[in-house]
Amino acid sequence: MMIDPDVVTLSRLQFALTALYHFLFVPLTLGLVWILAIMESVYVMTGREVWKRMVQFWGVLFGINFAMGVATGVTMEFQFGMNWAYYSHYVGDVFGTPLAIEGLMAFFLEGTLVGLFFMGWKRLSRLGHLLVTWFLALGTNLSALWILIANAWMQNPVGAQFNPQTMRMEVTHFADVLFNPVAQAKFVHTVSAGYVIGSMFVLSISAWYLLRGRNVDFARRSMTVAASFGLAAALSVVVLGDESGYAVSENQKMKMAAIEAMWETEPPPASFTLFGVPDVPNRTTHYAVHIPWLMGLIGTRSLDKPILGINNLVEDTKGKIGNGIQAYDAMLTLRKDPNDAAAKSTLAQFDRDMGYALLLKRYVADPRRATSSDIDKAAESTIPNVPVLFWAFRIMVACGFYFIALFACSFWLASKRRLDSYRWYLRLALYSLPLPWLSTELGWIVAEYGRQPWAIEGILPTALGVSSVSAGQVWTSLGGFVLFYTLLAIVDVMLMLKYARKGPDELGIWPAAAAPLESTVSAH
Repeated sequence: MMIDPDVVTLSRLQFALTALYHFLFVPLTLGLVWILAIMESVYVMTGREVWKRMVQFWGVLFGINFAMGVATGVTMEFQFGMNWAYYSHYVGDVFGTPLAIEGLMAFFLEGTLVGLFFMGWKRLSRLGHLLVTWFLALGTNLSALWILIANAWMQNPVGAQFNPQTMRMEVTHFADVLFNPVAQAKFVHTVSAGYVIGSMFVLSISAWYLLRGRNVDFARRSMTVAASFGLAAALSVVVLGDESGYAVSENQKMKMAAIEAMWETEPPPASFTLFGVPDVPNRTTHYAVHIPWLMGLIGTRSLDKPILGINNLVEDTKGKIGNGIQAYDAMLTLRKDPNDAAAKSTLAQFDRDMGYALLLKRYVADPRRATSSDIDKAAESTIPNVPVLFWAFRIMVACGFYFIALFACSFWLASKRRLDSYRWYLRLALYSLPLPWLSTELGWIVAEYGRQPWAIEGILPTALGVSSVSAGQVWTSLGGFVLFYTLLAIVDVMLMLKYARKGPDELGIWPAAAAPLESTVSAH
């Protein structure tokens, strides 16, 4: 099988762009739906009509975003058959199950509940509609869970085994796939990031109303909910991000080393590199500023365990490639003679390393004929893009601590009933709107780009997962997807801006009367 590097690069680019586009909409849905549930709960408990109107207005923006998320998600799944046919064949038995469950939940459960949410205000009782909203929140998050279970299996392939007769990975223990520790860490971290986006969305738009003296009471109440929920979510992101970091250090040591630009093994307790300039050709990090012990606590939960560096991991990979070659040879033997006892024993001993032998296919058609130079190049290929991961991770973390500070300030002002007292704070809240999206996109870059060169960690190299298509065909589909997704993003932004600018007063959801803000906002 000859690998066309252009097809691989273009296929990766297409999937990356469509995933990043899709993830513009998903986290806002995850967060905003809980804010709707909180607001409607207050309405049902107090009976105050003001809270119902808040749910209805933010529900309009939720509905626009939800529709865009579904549209972008559907087309993304078709790429597995278009550009990643061998990947689908090789791991479809494992990967397809959670995707199928997610599809059922997204289209039937979520679709039904969204319809009831918008159409049920006059047809359902207060409690009935509240239950619909809460089930919608739960369903939306459960839908994300199944996607993240599938993605986590790509990071940490458990509960499955290679079958040499079918040439596929097959599920052996579905419970292991379901309760994959990486899936648990990714789920709570990812949905918490979505909660931050939902909170910032409400906070920023409400700040815009207060700056213009519109819908003042509406905006204050909305900001109070966003500040409380956002502070809890921002704290959760940092705490649960620590758990995610531990999962990475346990299962994806090369990714962790690349994030830290750690070229040599760090003796315990390992320090955290706060700042530095990674120098890939010379395998060093200039101007490094270290925080003692911190990386040891994050990565190993101890003070007496080292964290392996990139150079040591490359050497370890060479040994795994050697084991993988033996497994590859045994697999071919079993294809000819399924009863060969020696081949069965060899494959059982080294089957977890066979994926490392497949790395050689970029350099030689038959891994068994690889030279020491081929093995060296294959081992070196397991180093991801260190500068990208290093800086993406640090910008993401910096954003996380900024969100804690902003929401803490918002919560304090809300508790003092002074949310509209400082124009500088309102401007800060407004201008912070894009930052949660930036941090979540960087998080996905760290998670997915950091896994390269693997489609399935240690099992299937990305280069082998592509379809048998030409570069021209991928260019055509890439252009079509980018055009389609860009148009959807433009439509989404235009609709969001249109209804946000109209506000609940112009939409007839909220009384139009409002005092000029200048009379209530200080000159601070």
